[in-house]
Amino acid sequence: MSLWGGRFQDGSSAMFRTVNDSLPFDRVLASQDIRGSIAWARAIAKAGVLSQDEHQQLEEALKALLVKADAGELDFDASSEEDIHSFVEATLIEQLGDVARKLHTGRSRNDQVATDFRLWTREHVELLVEDVEAVIASLVGNADVNQDVILPGYTHLQRAQPVRYPHWCLAYVEMLKRDLSRLHDLKARLNQCPLGSGALAGTTYPIDRQAIAEELGFDSPCINSLDAVSDRDYVLELLFVASTSMMHLSRMAEDLIFYNSGEAGFIQLGDAVTSGSSLMPQKKNPDALELMRGKCGRVFGSLQALLVTMKGLPLAYNKDMQEDKEGLFDATNQWHICLRIACEVVDSIKLDSERCAKAAREGYANATELADYLVDKGIPFRTAHDISGRVVLDALEKKKAIEELTITELKVYSDVIEEDVYPVLQLEYLVNKRDILGGTGIKPVLAALENAKASFIK
Repeated sequence: MSLWGGRFQDGSSAMFRTVNDSLPFDRVLASQDIRGSIAWARAIAKAGVLSQDEHQQLEEALKALLVKADAGELDFDASSEEDIHSFVEATLIEQLGDVARKLHTGRSRNDQVATDFRLWTREHVELLVEDVEAVIASLVGNADVNQDVILPGYTHLQRAQPVRYPHWCLAYVEMLKRDLSRLHDLKARLNQCPLGSGALAGTTYPIDRQAIAEELGFDSPCINSLDAVSDRDYVLELLFVASTSMMHLSRMAEDLIFYNSGEAGFIQLGDAVTSGSSLMPQKKNPDALELMRGKCGRVFGSLQALLVTMKGLPLAYNKDMQEDKEGLFDATNQWHICLRIACEVVDSIKLDSERCAKAAREGYANATELADYLVDKGIPFRTAHDISGRVVLDALEKKKAIEELTITELKVYSDVIEEDVYPVLQLEYLVNKRDILGGTGIKPVLAALENAKASFIK
């Protein structure tokens, strides 16, 4: 059944239907479309369009259809309908005849689909909030059982300064917390109801748009009918949040891939999130992490595609906007999958604390501590930095760690160096000296960990 056929004498070509029909993907909006139709039936009944009996018939039929939709029992495969809206209407007409033909009075597919899509987006934002919180909980739990592990921190992928493993975990917790806040912000902005905006100019019927908005759980109706049917910035915003969060997951995956490598050997990943080689029996590949990293580009692509689609569209609705759905459906699904697998990966991590500590002691990460030690002895920092650098060169030539150099060897570079330098060069001192808010010392790390546990561990 076409919702627009009266003005046309000939039917659509098969090729046009291939590119035009959206039921193969917008059928996921079935429940949202039916709920919107229930609210609309009530609104036009109050406006005098439907009699009490007609309204009762429509609402009963729609509620029965909603039960089937929620249970996944609607038979879409046998349908030749153009989209989910025509599918629902055709199903009702088959049951109720002319009564069902009154349902669309004063409504356009433009405000209908905009409402359906906002409802779907809002519901999935709630699910994604739960997914992000679950990854945070996994990171916090893993940090909690590995409080004493110290590993190298890196800049430019070169060993820089040692950090506590929980500090590494909590860095990604902070990133994911910002992703959470973006989801909450997005929900506040998308939660306005387009229904009643018509095709672009509103409806001539005395519809109580505030009542419709409240019934569907929106904060308010959309204020401008043109804007209501023709913008998809809330879709772009969710795609941006998905892209940003996937970028965070990809960076975490890259860290863990390296930590799991034979060159680092800091962690072991569980069998459930790794795979083997068809040729090399010894291999245990971090495929879950590599797929997480790889799917990042797929999500980015959905954001870029919709930006390009929207950038040149005049007001109001244009059929180009049908391209808003498949990208969002796929991107949110990929994000959901990656968030769930991230939980499994983090929960499977086993740390080699000795290897972590050994690597943290190597790479002359205590050179900064030597410079700070010299500053405490009254030497200007820039001079101390130069002295420490020359000590590193000496240690490299002798294939020793800085703390393995004798006092005699160290005094060649500064006569203020005494025996009290050695405690300063020890790994635990390096870490715990950074006892400032946000630092990797044991006190700020444990305080941050406790705060995170209170917020995310149930």
